[in-house]
This record gives sequence, C-alpha cells and structure tokens, in this order.
Amino acid sequence: MNDLSVEARSQWTMANRLVNMPRLQSILSAEGIDAIVATSPENVTYASGYWALSQWIRRGPQTYVLVPAADPEDACLVASSSLLDLLADQRVWVKDVRRFGYFRMDRTEGQLDALSARQAALEDLPVEDDALTALVAALEARGLASARIAVDELGLLPGHWEQLQARLPHAQLVPAMRLFRAIRAVKTAVEINSLRQAAQITERSIAAALAIARPGITEIAMARAFHTQTVAENAWPVLGCIGFGSRSAMPNVQPSETALAIGDIIRFDAGGRYNHYRADIARIATLGPAPDRVRRYHRALHLGVEAALQAIKPGVAASTIFDVAVETVRREGIPHYARSHVGHGIGLDGYDLPDLTPTSSDLIEEGMVLCVETPYYELGWGGLQVEDTVVVRADGVETFMTTSGALMEVGA
Repeated sequence: MNDLSVEARSQWTMANRLVNMPRLQSILSAEGIDAIVATSPENVTYASGYWALSQWIRRGPQTYVLVPAADPEDACLVASSSLLDLLADQRVWVKDVRRFGYFRMDRTEGQLDALSARQAALEDLPVEDDALTALVAALEARGLASARIAVDELGLLPGHWEQLQARLPHAQLVPAMRLFRAIRAVKTAVEINSLRQAAQITERSIAAALAIARPGITEIAMARAFHTQTVAENAWPVLGCIGFGSRSAMPNVQPSETALAIGDIIRFDAGGRYNHYRADIARIATLGPAPDRVRRYHRALHLGVEAALQAIKPGVAASTIFDVAVETVRREGIPHYARSHVGHGIGLDGYDLPDLTPTSSDLIEEGMVLCVETPYYELGWGGLQVEDTVVVRADGVETFMTTSGALMEVGA
C-alpha cells in the first residue's frame, strides 16, 4: 500500500469505497437533506473508509465526515491531528481533510518514504482548535451554513448538538442516525464480500474449536482455539459466546473454567470482524451422541431457520419472516416456542436493519445481509441455536454458509 502512486492509490480507494452512494443520495433527496454528517465510529468508517482508533476503543473522541447531498464527492473528513498516521495508511477516499488539535511529530532529515510523506502532507494542513470548529468551517466553505443538515447524534458529546446549532444559527439540524441505518441496510458488493468472508472465517473458527473437544476441556480453552483461528485468518475477535451444558442456556454466556462432559450441549454464538465487517452465526454440537430431546428441539429450530430463509424475498415484510420462523418451530416440535426477534441485519454494526421482529415495519430489500436465527434457552437444561448469514438477491437469498446448521456430534 505504501508504495502506490497518488493516481493508483486514488483508484484503489474508490474501488474499495464502502458507502452505498446512490442509496445515500436517494434517501437524502427524499428527506430534503442538503448534507449529512457522520460522527459515530461505524458511520465515520462507512462514509469515508477511515478507521479512527480512539473512536473505536473508547467513548468521547470526535471524528466527523461531512457529505453534501448535491456533490457527495466533495466530502470532508474532520480528523484529529493525533491520528493522522492512520489516515495516511488507510483506504480513505475522501480528499478534503480538516485537522484539529495539537500533536507533535518530528521529522528526519532528507527524503521521506511514501507513507511518511503522506503523513507529513497531512501534518502541514491548517489546524483548528477542536472538531466542531473544523466542521463548521467545512460547512461554511460549501455554502451550507443555512442548509438542512442531518447530523449523526450518536457520536456527539453532551452539549455538542447545542453548540453546533449556536454556531450555525440559520441551519436546520435534524438527527441522522436513523438515516444512516437506512442507508447502510443495503450493502455494496465490497461490503457483501467482506461479510461473506467474516461469516466463513467464523465457521472455520468453530471447526477449530470443536477439533479439541474432549471430556475435561474448558470453555476458555475452546474459546482460545476459536479466537486463534479467527486471528490467523486476519480477522479480529468480537463475539465469543461459548457455553457447555446448562451454561449454554445463558444467552450472553462468557467462557469460563467449566469443563466439558459427555452428553453436554456446546453452543456457539460467535463471530469476528473482517475488514471492519461483522460476523454473527450460531452452531450447536454435543460431546458424544446427543440426547433425544436435544435432537428433537434442535431439528425444530433448524427447520425454523430454513423456512424463514425460503420466505425471504425483496418486498416481503420483516414481520412475516418472524411469523414463519416461529410458527415453523412450534409446529415442528417446540409448541411453546416464543421469541422477541428471529434475526437482524449485519454490517459494520452487529445489528443493522432490518429487524426481524413481530412489530417491525421494515421491508426486505435486495442487497440486505441478514442473520436469521432461532435461539431457545431453558434454564437448568440448556440452550440451542441455529443462525445463518445470507444476502438477499432478486429471487431469494444467497447463503454465506459453507456448513449446515444441523446438529453436530463430536467424538468423546
């Protein structure tokens, strides 16, 4: 990456752009929005390709992306001076950068390498005192000081909204988080490829964990094997719910020193992050032959997911998918089955639109990537769960899964 020419680097970053620009323009036009501002980590990365370290690991640090509706290519990135090394080293398509805050960098004598030269050029940009001042300057430079501006409220600190409105007294500020969720719901080809890779890495990580299953192995040891495989495939650990026996009934189980025994359920609800994009799939195994009730219940849950996947097509209501999944599970063997949801969209965030709930107003659209799931938790007995990831196509779904959600029985 570091030795790419300016022209080659520009072509590369544009080809790998995450944001669904036609959808962004369509939604902003329908809402009468003149510009949209990303402030939360997921939306900043989505809108620009920029992964701002401090934003992702703690609350508070500010980074913004301004995208004018009339000319999205004239976007502006407001970045902290302390993170300019990352900006120089990443696939960021936004050309206009406004930096803020003091940060000291010394330079060696003589010619700089390509990466250092890019960082030096960023360090030489004018600097504003703070992020809001830089954002206001970018808006004013584009003639947007009196515009209708959608601002992602999630990443702002308390008082920032009021300060921004005071600095732009003639602008109409409206919340943008719901707009970003709507824009992000339909994925680009670049996003779909990353989500596919993330899901399949998770499958292989589950296989690596099950390969060490034996009596006495602990949940922590199995989690270590799972995450090791994830990292070996250039993904990063995020979600690792792995529970044995009755602990498998804990929806958010965190691996412990609990040891595996013959007949135990092993529940995985897990996934890493690949190229910023999330995975979330679920698989069930038992150590040795599965008890009859586990077989029966798991079969019903598996059929519920399969029926839901068959029902997914563009234009279908998300609530209909919920009804199909729940009714199938009840009919096939768990008559008391009840759920609040049977899945969700996934992307940079673990929960994108649509929400597969009984009251959801969302409609399925081509290009959405969905996690479809039928968990069952019974305290004192165990938890079972099937969860697959698919992308919606014109005539149905394309699965990302290379493994079946069927029950696995691993040797003693």
